[in-house]
Amino acid sequence: MPELPDITAYIEALESRIVGQPLERVRIPKPFLLRSVDPPISAANGKRVIGIRRMGKRIVLELEDDLFLVIHLMIAGRLRWVPAGAKVPGKLGLAAFDFPNGTLILTEAGSKRRASLWLVRGEKSLAQFDRGGLEVLDADIEQFTERLTRENHTLKRSLTDPRLFSGIGNAYSDEILHRAKLSPVKHTNRLTSEEIKRLFDATRAILVEWTDRLRRESGNDFPAKVTAFREEMAVHGKYRKPCPVCGTPVQRIRYADNETNYCPRCQTDGKLLADRALSRLLKQDWPKSIDELTWS
Repeated sequence: MPELPDITAYIEALESRIVGQPLERVRIPKPFLLRSVDPPISAANGKRVIGIRRMGKRIVLELEDDLFLVIHLMIAGRLRWVPAGAKVPGKLGLAAFDFPNGTLILTEAGSKRRASLWLVRGEKSLAQFDRGGLEVLDADIEQFTERLTRENHTLKRSLTDPRLFSGIGNAYSDEILHRAKLSPVKHTNRLTSEEIKRLFDATRAILVEWTDRLRRESGNDFPAKVTAFREEMAVHGKYRKPCPVCGTPVQRIRYADNETNYCPRCQTDGKLLADRALSRLLKQDWPKSIDELTWS
């Protein structure tokens, strides 16, 4: 799922291309994408784009006449900038937003269609999309501490809860926790003030570093490689690959459609966290530490 750095890269690329431009037409070949009915999507046609903003992991296009297009990419949604009037891809294409200087295409891979588009009127109507998460880059340590300790959850859950923190998902939470040298399953009510400070600093550093990296990658081009799995990442998507800090094979916890990656040496004092499916299968043979683990 595109997270704060990725969404920021999209927004900055769009600002230079469509702010001040009229949205000539919205084409939606997959009707399920549109989740609103009033005002009708046709009301956006011909309206000039006044600004673009991020709300959590959503992209909001502000149009004339107090209209707002809200795009949620979810897990597999992606944006492409193509020549004006280009055809919407048959299998992956969900929508096209036509401008005089180019067309913005919304695609979604996979069989599960989760991406969504809303057209709403009025600033107050945007409140329904605001999950209330703290913008860490705009916060101080006191605000971060209050939000982190408001509820007692694991660190992984807290960082990815949009009610608590804005724009952080599965990928960057793994990187943040690795940088902070904290276990993803440690509970927030067990953190020391020093650990909270480490987490605060790591969160800000990871989000800034990756935003800057994506800016450099794209340059003046539209972001073409928006993915949760990047070679430069330390642990996310790196199962069994060596931790860049200590060389220990990265481990994982799998649940539903998500996966948490961590370094047992750097983050859990050598302890292997129980993977639900595999540990149930192995039962008493499940290794307790990284030193007990053997690789085939």
